[in-house]
Formats: sequence, C-alpha cells, structure tokens
Amino acid sequence: MNPAPILRLEGINKRFPGVVALDNVNLDVYPAEVVALLGENGAGKSTLMKILGGVIARDSGTITLEGTQVEVSSPLVASHFGIEFIHQELSVLDNLDVAANIFLRREPTKGGWLRLIDRKRLYANADQLLNKLGLKLSSKTPVSKLSIAQQQLVEIARSIGAGARILIMDEPTSSLTLSETQRLLEIVTDLKAHGVSIIYISHRLDEVEKIADRAVVLRDGRNAGTLDRADLTRERMVRMMVGRDLQDFFVAHEGQVQDKSDWFTVNNLRTTRYPQHSVSFSVAKGEVVGLAGLVGAGRSEVAQAVFGVDESWECQITMGGKRLNIQSPDNAIANGIYLVPEDRRSCGLIVDFTISENISLPGLANYATAGLVDFAAEKAKATEMCRSINIKAPSPDVRAANLSGGNQQKVVLAKWLALSPKVLIFDEPTRGIDVGAKSEIYTLIRDLARQGVSIIAISSEMEEVLGISDRIAVMHEGRITGILNRHEFSEEAVMRLATGTTDGGRHA
Repeated sequence: MNPAPILRLEGINKRFPGVVALDNVNLDVYPAEVVALLGENGAGKSTLMKILGGVIARDSGTITLEGTQVEVSSPLVASHFGIEFIHQELSVLDNLDVAANIFLRREPTKGGWLRLIDRKRLYANADQLLNKLGLKLSSKTPVSKLSIAQQQLVEIARSIGAGARILIMDEPTSSLTLSETQRLLEIVTDLKAHGVSIIYISHRLDEVEKIADRAVVLRDGRNAGTLDRADLTRERMVRMMVGRDLQDFFVAHEGQVQDKSDWFTVNNLRTTRYPQHSVSFSVAKGEVVGLAGLVGAGRSEVAQAVFGVDESWECQITMGGKRLNIQSPDNAIANGIYLVPEDRRSCGLIVDFTISENISLPGLANYATAGLVDFAAEKAKATEMCRSINIKAPSPDVRAANLSGGNQQKVVLAKWLALSPKVLIFDEPTRGIDVGAKSEIYTLIRDLARQGVSIIAISSEMEEVLGISDRIAVMHEGRITGILNRHEFSEEAVMRLATGTTDGGRHA
C-alpha cells in the first residue's frame, strides 16, 4: 500500500436540524484500494459520501486530494476531480435511452464549432461499456424498458465511462441478481487493477469480505475503528458496527405454526407479466412463507396482484374460508392485507410528509372526528410506534426524506402495524438495511407470526429467506417450481428450483 493517501477527509462535521450527522470524522483512501465504509443506517456513511461527491456541503473539516486541499462544491466539480458517485437510489433518466444516460453531459461531438452529437460514436462507446459489464442489451434501448437491476448497471456504466479515479459505490448490488453481483465484484477487482480507488458501501458483509482491502467503520456519526484485510470477518465487522455481538441474528423458530390449516389462500393467480402460468399458494396463521427466486421470476408481480396494485388476469383469494374480492389496495387494506413494497421511497412513503403523517395516512379516519383530524392523537400514535420498533428520529415531526434507509423502512412497517395486520407481505424487507436493523426486523417478523399474522416474505438474499421462513415457495419465470419445508432447506435446493432445474410439483 502506498504511504501517501490519494484522498484524505479530516475532521468532517455536519449537522442537520436536531441531528449531529457527522462528528469529527476522518477517512483516508489509498491509490488502487477498495476501502469498505461500514456502519448501521444513520451512522453517517451516506452523508459523508454526499459531502465528498459535492451533493451537500460540510460544516467544517478538510478534503485533500493528492496532497492538495480542494473544495468539492457540486457533483460537477467532483466529477472534474475524478470522483464519481453511484447512489443507492436510482438516478437514471427514464425518458432517455441507455447511451444518452451513460454519456450525459459528456456526449462525443463532431462538426467542429457546431458540436453536433456523434451518435455513431455515442452508441459504439456505450455498447462497449455494456459489454464490459456483461449487460446484453442495445444501448439504444429506452431506460424506461429496463428492470431495476439493469438500470443499476447503467448507472455503473455511466460512472466507469466518466473515467473515475475515485469511485463511490453506495449499495451497488442491492437490486442485482447473484450472477450480476458476481460480475460487479469482478469489475471492482478489474478497476482496482487499473489504478481506480473504490469506496464501497454495502450491508452485504460477504461482499466486503471478498473484495475489500480495508474497512472503515462509523457508528453514530463518529469513527468506530478500522479493520485491515486480515481482520475482515463478519463477526468483527458486526461487533464494530453495532457495538455488541449479535448472538442470534435470526430468531429461533419454535418448530410449529399456530394453526396449520390454509387460512389465507391464493389460487390460480395469473399476473399480466406471466399470464400463461397460474400461481397457487397458502399461508397458515402465524406462518412465514418465503417467496424465493431470481430477479424477474415474478415474485413482486404476485405480491402486487394480491395487494390490488396490479391487475391480474385471474385470481381467487380466500381468508378464513371467506372469498375476497381484491380489486384495489383499498379492498386489501379493508381486509387487513398489507404490502411493504421493495421500493420504499417511491411506493411505500410520501417522503415530503412527516413520520406522523405517513403512519396515520392509511387509517386517517381513525384519527378524525366529524371529518377533522385530531393531530394530538395522530402524533401520540406515531410516538408509540416509533418507540415500539425503534425508529431513530428526534420526533415524529421529522420528514421521512431526512431519515436513513433503515428508518424509512421502519416507518413503512409502522403504518401497517398501527392497523393490526392479518396478512403482511414483505417485498425485500431488508434491502439496503444494516445488520443491526436487519436483526430488529427479523425479530419483528417472528413476533408478528407469534401473534397469528400470516406473513409472505419475498427476498433475494439466500441467507435471509432460509433464516426467516417456515416454508419456502420458489418461483421461476412466473410459476412456483416447488415448495420446501424447513427440514428440506438448503441453498442448493432453493437454487435448483429457482433456475427451473427441478419441478417440485407441490403447492404451497
């Protein structure tokens, strides 16, 4: 490792109203190094990187690049310094095609002073970057036609194409399949070999173990310590991040479900994406049924159809033997069926609303008298929910946009828990959430099951779906290829069904 860092952040401080986000934080990055930046949600990782990327201004502290103090006043200035930022939340422009997104503001030109866009070079260069990422699609494809995973890879191609010297990756694999994740990790290694320094933020600690040269850990806005390559074990990372050992990451199963009868059933569901296949499954009271499969298998489409967000070609839903007519989310909510969506910012929250307003919104009539909202009752309920599931915020009056990803997810959960769910559908319940918050959500899921709530949990993380489920229904290309009972659980069994290698033939 070179003795002089390419980048040094010293004494970085940042305050938001009522919150100290960063308190005298230091970070060194060396040439051709992959340094993992770790910490729980709210630890200050994203704030620190937004300061480095020119998104927000620091209150005090210095940024030194190759021995010279610099001011990174905007993302454009950061890009000029060779600092590129791949955000966790997608920032592609879906009204443009892939090539236009990759070379936005850097389009190749021709015609001298006319500076006409050289579209032949534009698409050729974009296709070359896509091939490097293993993304098999034309750069002329409209971004609106891409999946979330493909859009993420377009963002990565845009940053690589900008010639980054320092590349910040904030949860880059959160929406990627196993094969796409593996390809990304190979690209990170390749970039490092070509002299690029990478700051890698991820809650997937197995990725950190594979590619990081060093890890810098933040806790509560302060430096908690540094781990060298030889010390990068899951146990040490978790201990430094949360300040304690997580003895039981997944809550122990009691080995039995309260009522094994098929209390909530979905029969012959045919989604608009896969109308040629029907999906049937059931969930008992107090049971957690995991819905596994690769990205694009149709799991989210099933969840959205059951909740009434998406129209289905055909579907029969019963609860306790009673046939339900779910045509809209209003129908689902009226029957105690709630969805925690994969994209919490766009679909689960109104980010400009406060915590109180988000929690009360689905059941606003419960806080109203003669059509007037009782704001004191609304705030009292929000305060109770914040305390019960440990939402970290100064008060329920904080805007959801100002919360960390993990706390935003808890607000989505809180609004449904306030309505006493009968069936709760989790679509990627811990996407982009740190290990401490994950443990809390797993405990919450198991507690809800003990209370008799039927839970459907969609997850792309193998460890998660194996750890929280009583049974696992595995999907491949719009159909359930098999059901695994707990004694049959293994990564190999799930992957065999997820790739369509075996047709289990059983119904959930």
